[in-house]
Amino acid sequence: MPRSIPKARSLMKTEPRQFILDNTAIMQPPHVPEISLYMADEAHDLWQKTEEELQEIGLPPPFWAFAWAGGQGLARYILDHREVVAGKHVLDFASGSGLVAIAAMKAGARSVLAADIDPWTGSAIALNAALNDVRVVFTREDVVGSKRSESVILAGDVFYDQSFALALVPWFERLSAEGKTVLVGDPGRAYCPRDRMEVLATYEVPVTRALEDSEVKKTTVWRFV
Repeated sequence: MPRSIPKARSLMKTEPRQFILDNTAIMQPPHVPEISLYMADEAHDLWQKTEEELQEIGLPPPFWAFAWAGGQGLARYILDHREVVAGKHVLDFASGSGLVAIAAMKAGARSVLAADIDPWTGSAIALNAALNDVRVVFTREDVVGSKRSESVILAGDVFYDQSFALALVPWFERLSAEGKTVLVGDPGRAYCPRDRMEVLATYEVPVTRALEDSEVKKTTVWRFV
């Protein structure tokens, strides 16, 4: 999904809300057109900024500014299978733009907690939730390994880093063993533990070549078992 940044910290030299409004446009992710997000595209300076320039203004890599394939696939699945979240308390882990959290609320979730340690995501999620007329609660707490009261755990595109995956897999397995529904959207990342999950759906998700290695990513929605 947009993705979280392990141990990321921002100097917050720039006011996030206004920066997001000034450097993004309202767009609809191609695989989830019923949701609108403040996103960057090729027309905006944000897309062109180098990592050094982003550090100058106190901005971690802006994963929240893009609709990643894993998040789009998972959001599509939730909207098409509302029974997964309807009436339930949901955790959207590594929420990024809040795309999956918003999809869950639109699908009838009782509540959604969006968790991401990047401080800029809080502003992005608040703006995007308001844009879609839903309420999403945000936390910057590092929730990996924690006990959860939510009955549904959603995670879009989180297996991009080996050490991060090694921390997530036992946590997701424990939550699943406790009877919670743990769903992951993954576009073929190297560290996705496919042998620990079952396939629920597969999509061909349009993406931006500048971010990925193609214009379409085969994205699978998995459930931990």
